[in-house]
Amino acid sequence: MRAIFPGSFDPITKGHVDIIRRALKVVDELIIAIMVNPDKQGFLSAQKRKLMIEAACLEEGLSGFKVVVDDGLLVDLAKREGVSLIIKGVRSAADLEHEAAMARANKLLLPGLETVLLPANSQTAEISSTLVRQIASLGGDISHFVPACVIQAIIDQFSTLKQQD
Repeated sequence: MRAIFPGSFDPITKGHVDIIRRALKVVDELIIAIMVNPDKQGFLSAQKRKLMIEAACLEEGLSGFKVVVDDGLLVDLAKREGVSLIIKGVRSAADLEHEAAMARANKLLLPGLETVLLPANSQTAEISSTLVRQIASLGGDISHFVPACVIQAIIDQFSTLKQQD
């Protein structure tokens, strides 16, 4: 069975890696889909995010995944990939409500598309990409929140942004 784990991954966190690891225990192939909103400028380019996800998964010894970038509807990607299962992580009741609504909408758009919601574990439930960016922007230690292989890339991105100001 194949599944898609969609997100912005801007940047990938230890919480994302935990969901990937757990998803790979129940599917044969996991398509990690960087969903790009053309109306929003990301912190990291989609290509940098793709490289970071691949590096983080390899650092963890994971296999059975591929990373794709898509700027369309998730249901269109699912059709193209021949996938009928979406996997999403949830950290809170608010996440659960939002993801349940998205699952219902996706199922209306593509009947037969199912969504499995995996609760975050207690060690990663408070981690978000937004939190990581906030801490990093102020020079804080993000090593508790992101895989080791992505720390320097995040620091370098903030350095680049500060030079542009």
